[in-house]
Amino acid sequence: MSGDDALSASDDAGILASITTVLRSEADALAALAALAGSQAAALTGTCRLIRERCTGAPGRLVVSGIGKAGLIARKVAATFASTGTPALFLHPAEARHGDLGVVQEHDVALVFSHSGASEEVVALLPSLKRIGVALIAVVGRTDSPLARHSEHVLSIGAITEACPLGLAPSTSTTAMLALGDALALTVQRLRAFTPEQYALFHPGGALGRKLMTCAEAMRAGDRVAVVSERTPVHAAMDAITRARAGSALLVDDDGRLLGIFTDGDLRRAIARTHDLAALLAAPVRTHATAPCLSVIAGDLLQTALHLCAQRKIGELPVLDGERRPLGMLDLKDLVQRGFEV
Repeated sequence: MSGDDALSASDDAGILASITTVLRSEADALAALAALAGSQAAALTGTCRLIRERCTGAPGRLVVSGIGKAGLIARKVAATFASTGTPALFLHPAEARHGDLGVVQEHDVALVFSHSGASEEVVALLPSLKRIGVALIAVVGRTDSPLARHSEHVLSIGAITEACPLGLAPSTSTTAMLALGDALALTVQRLRAFTPEQYALFHPGGALGRKLMTCAEAMRAGDRVAVVSERTPVHAAMDAITRARAGSALLVDDDGRLLGIFTDGDLRRAIARTHDLAALLAAPVRTHATAPCLSVIAGDLLQTALHLCAQRKIGELPVLDGERRPLGMLDLKDLVQRGFEV
């Protein structure tokens, strides 16, 4: 880039044109990468199958590596694989030569990113990876590079012209690497038949984890749930509700299976109808309970249960096991206090 190519800070049109040029350059590179997939189908499908076979339900893990900007992409790709169910870690090539190589095992798969395929730190790592016996996959720009020659599968990002006006700073090449890494991770995710429930296990914190949390993870349980026999007098059921600091009691049969629910609303409606309060309090709780009642299974997603509560305008929902025995209770007031959006 010559001095004549420099932008003035006051040149709005030039700044916008530069941004647009970079975006189009990187978009064109991704389109070319997608078109290149057909010519390297065997390497792509072989890579996905290899990662799926070695890194699922076995001691193998995916070890992702790279140096410089490619190393930053490798870190992100490792994180994407890990969050979608494939055990993965990032290995810094330089640190690997000073002890970190100890994390690598013979059952692992190494996925190494390098545009040139000839970075000194990456090439120096290859003999050690070979001695350990890992399967090696290269993501490179040059398929005749040292990294490519020593790899079981070679994935090319194609001939790349960097968007950098000097043609030096990794930009278009790292965009292509990131896109290819995402494509591999998300395809392996599909091969694993990875479910939203499994995804939730790896994202327990924040809004995403809450959205994918199961009812069992969000429910109140133990002595915070009032469970009584259907023959329990109303006054005793009210005592159980008070001890649990709850808003209802669950009615179960002699085998412990859910029959119904007795809520504060059920009690108020019963009082409004009776002329003999003493008889009401002494009557079996099943007389005034809501039976049968709505419920969810422990493994159901919390979001499904919250949708049901909103539809039916209820504030509590029993959580059952596979044999319809109560395990706990979803209480909307609890969830609001814990920061859930209900």
